Amino acid sequence: MALLDDGAWQGKLWTGAWTDGSGGSYDVVEPATGDVVGAVGKATPEDVVAAADRAAEAQRAWAAAPFEDRARVLRRAGEVLEANADEIRGWLARETGAIQPFGDFQVHTTAAECYEASALPSHPYGELLRTGAPRLSFARRVPAGVVGVIAPFNVPTILAIRAIAPALALGNAVVLKPDPRTAVSGGVLFARVFEEAGLPAGVFQVLPGGADVGEALVTAPPVRVIAFTGSTRAGRAVGALAGHHLKRAHLELGGNSALIVLPDVDVTAAASVGAWGTFAHQGQICMATSRHLVHESIAEEYTAVLTEKVEELPVGDPFREQVALGPLIDAGQRDRVHGLVTSSVEGGATLRTGGTFEGLFYRPTVLGDVPVEAPAYREEIFGPVAPVTPFRSLDEVAGLARGTEYGLSLGILTRDVYAGLQLAERIPSGLVHINDQTVNDEAVAPFGGVGASGTGSRHGGPQANIEAFTETQWVTLRGDLPAYPF
Repeated sequence: MALLDDGAWQGKLWTGAWTDGSGGSYDVVEPATGDVVGAVGKATPEDVVAAADRAAEAQRAWAAAPFEDRARVLRRAGEVLEANADEIRGWLARETGAIQPFGDFQVHTTAAECYEASALPSHPYGELLRTGAPRLSFARRVPAGVVGVIAPFNVPTILAIRAIAPALALGNAVVLKPDPRTAVSGGVLFARVFEEAGLPAGVFQVLPGGADVGEALVTAPPVRVIAFTGSTRAGRAVGALAGHHLKRAHLELGGNSALIVLPDVDVTAAASVGAWGTFAHQGQICMATSRHLVHESIAEEYTAVLTEKVEELPVGDPFREQVALGPLIDAGQRDRVHGLVTSSVEGGATLRTGGTFEGLFYRPTVLGDVPVEAPAYREEIFGPVAPVTPFRSLDEVAGLARGTEYGLSLGILTRDVYAGLQLAERIPSGLVHINDQTVNDEAVAPFGGVGASGTGSRHGGPQANIEAFTETQWVTLRGDLPAYPF
């Protein structure tokens, strides 16, 4: 049976069992059609308080379980995800507008995150320390306790599991607040996956809801670590609130990532790379190529080739059609994207193609000769828009690329890879890809941005995950009681 076929989840929260939310329930709406495709429970701050207490109780036994048991649950979770790939891909198409290849990528990477996390319980978890005293001294890593995960709408499976899986593997309990727009593929799905994987009740809970639920999750006393992925504006608020309550907050935020195209490249190939970086998943990716900085000697050719490619991209319903781009998530996001396009054209950019929409389907858009003052250049777009800005020299482009508060991802296209690496060293960025676009992700790699893009690499790879979801405890042992002067 498929994960969600029995409908027991409809209109419910997951608290270790399917239960009614204090806020009732709300509809799950398909952006492509406007159809209601389900219902999920709506949590309230009171539900969060109860869930956090429940999680703290369940966490103690989970942390004390043999490490092989925790590893087994994470491996099984990966297997359940892979076994139900078709169903999950369908929900991603219906809820988020993901085309089939991007849905496949999400399922694969989400399962990979579980498999990678399954190795964490058997990692060394401490070190012996030298001491001048007659005692054994060592430091060990212990679970933080309860981890609150606040996940976004755009890539809901990957951006939730990258915190859920390592946190669970390291002996923590997790309370997840998915974005209410993608509460099935970003929340209900994981409740069923971990139920099937044999995770004990209460160790993982799912509470869809609004900003009040997120605030309650940050302030609930049993929650010691917050993993937040979302906008920079919301991330600043989460970080400030967590700091006030003396909690760690791992913030994965927005971006305005540059793709630098040097004059020695194959322009047609470079335009293909740039098109994927901007238009994958309708540009609704934090790492999306948001600025195409192209040497002036090839800027016009690059823009023309990019425009030609984009005009051939089909836009439509990814659940029912084979398309390259699906819908944007909602009308608010569509209007924001359109506002950035129109104001940038009014400010001097040239509209080469696109700039129109039907419903939530926004045509992929190319803007040429975009001034650095234009909103589409300065702001995170989070939509299918490629602004192209020419540059004259390496010094100029280094200044352009680093002239933003963000620092998430950077791509540099050039035949001289060492010159590309030298250029990258002049531009603060959490991720750097020489001869590739800016959207890349692997479960084994550290991930995170700097500046307004977040608090650095707190996800991916054992070192980052152990640092993120455990506490360091100093322990000493003596064979006999010491003598003190009083």
